[in-house]
Amino acid sequence: MKWLIRTFFKTVRAIIGPIILFLDWITTPRGIKRPANEQQRIDNVTASMALYQFKTCPFCIKVRRHMKRQSLNIELRDAQNDPDYREQLLEGGGKVKVPCLRIVNENGDVNWMYESSEIVKYLDSHAA
Repeated sequence: MKWLIRTFFKTVRAIIGPIILFLDWITTPRGIKRPANEQQRIDNVTASMALYQFKTCPFCIKVRRHMKRQSLNIELRDAQNDPDYREQLLEGGGKVKVPCLRIVNENGDVNWMYESSEIVKYLDSHAA
């Protein structure tokens, strides 16, 4: 019975996933335009960040769209298809849950932020 349920949900994800990605692609927001020096300052702030995500996760899409809208250059790490990133997420953050923003502070401390709404708030206050 367990294999039947897993197979059902894998099939649902296989059908709905490409639809979600297509809709995200055709409705991608445009990034804001900033003066070069201001964009460079923001790029320097976001250089110490990485977003662990799954491509078709709705909450990950929410964060990626916000990043695009705000023209934030944050490294994307696919924790679903890359076992190294999945392991980093598990070891560093303590759980494989996405989206997760990895933030390296100026003193070298690493913080892991999991909730999409919290990530958006953090990006608005620290990288805008």
